[in-house]
Amino acid sequence: MKKSNIGLYFGTFNPVHIGHLAIANYLIENSDLDEIWMVVTPHNPHKKKSTLLDDYQRLHMVYIATEDYLKIKASNAEFSLPQPNYTVNTLAHLSEKYLNNNFTLIMGEDNLKSLHKWKNYQVILEDYHIIVYPRISHGDIPEDLLQHKSVTKIDAPIMEISSTMIRNGIKEGKDLRYFMHHKVQEYIEEMNFYK
Repeated sequence: MKKSNIGLYFGTFNPVHIGHLAIANYLIENSDLDEIWMVVTPHNPHKKKSTLLDDYQRLHMVYIATEDYLKIKASNAEFSLPQPNYTVNTLAHLSEKYLNNNFTLIMGEDNLKSLHKWKNYQVILEDYHIIVYPRISHGDIPEDLLQHKSVTKIDAPIMEISSTMIRNGIKEGKDLRYFMHHKVQEYIEEMNFYK
């Protein structure tokens, strides 16, 4: 039986916006991935909560933004894992749970630059494929990572939209409807989030 290729796109998605969705859409249409799971990162209990919405509210927003696109799914895979959680643990957990899937990590260039600081990053490079999309960021990617057999840089559009900008804009009473999926924008308004 052929294994499915699943891309794991991690984020707090607070809120999920068109930048996240456009990157996922581009990757699913321009790579060998069968599906992308948008993995909502749970709130770290050791960090100050401030503007981070409840885990299930953020998961719901990803769900309503992607429910009509069968190849992109909202995932709560990290919600049941011990906190603080590390990507290497999530990958191991998912690989054990879903034996018929191959998992690929999706990350921005900025994350690849700091990959050497991640817990057991050598294990990730050894056991998983990484697709890297462009981001405007400072510093260079270490040459050994750029040339690594597990790393593929993909020429996706550069999306310089941030959830912080959206949250701040909403707080200031700006209408940012075109920066989010319309269902997400309506839900944020209905729930009075980020005000």
